[in-house]
Amino acid sequence: MAKDKCPECEECLPAWLAAFGDLMSLLLCFFVLLLSMSSMDAKKISEAIGSLSGAMSVLEGGTKTEISQQRIQESTPIESQDETSELVNRVQQAAGDANEMMEQTQGPTITVEEGQEGFSIKLPAALLFKEGSATIENQDALLFLKRMALIIEELPNEMEVSVQGYTDEGAPSTRSPFKDNWELSTARALSVLHELLLDGVDPKRMSAAGYAEYHPVATNATATGRAKNRRVELHFYGQKDEKSAKAKMSVLDKAAAK
Repeated sequence: MAKDKCPECEECLPAWLAAFGDLMSLLLCFFVLLLSMSSMDAKKISEAIGSLSGAMSVLEGGTKTEISQQRIQESTPIESQDETSELVNRVQQAAGDANEMMEQTQGPTITVEEGQEGFSIKLPAALLFKEGSATIENQDALLFLKRMALIIEELPNEMEVSVQGYTDEGAPSTRSPFKDNWELSTARALSVLHELLLDGVDPKRMSAAGYAEYHPVATNATATGRAKNRRVELHFYGQKDEKSAKAKMSVLDKAAAK
């Protein structure tokens, strides 16, 4: 007697596929929730579509939008700040190399400080000049200034350099050719400025000033403090906007206008 054939079982989905489908459904719900809770900037989306339309020549006949001038102006300083930061790093590296070459284990060394409008370099007078003198005789210091001149040439065109001389409260010695600290600090600033000019820096972006002993950065009661006060500073800053400068009229100008 022949055995009856076992009926075929109905085909069904494997268990892993069902679990996978549930996972995909949960992910879809998750992204839908994220989309519903997010906020979109319609202006940015419109600008992005307009940029694609202009760049790829798609959506012909539609409305084209351009990136607003305000956003261009907001994005431009980011690049210049990155360039300036890179140059500041190079200046700091040059200052570190100069300090190592001059082997100044004691006393002040070349320092670099960043500010809101730019950055500055402090050069101790002892690294540049002899006591009461305004002649640069240190060859390592001259080499550092040549390196600074190369970096200045790479700065943005709107950056200017101000060379400022300072002294401590002690008057120049009788052997010094300068009768007071005003002459000494100014002569030292001019000496550094002239060296930078000889190294190729554009004179239109340079200026010099002497402040004598009236802007100390340390106490004059100690030898270490006086050494810090005797310095030449290089200040790097951007040119002021001509329109804003004209808008800020002095009291006398306003009175004359009346």
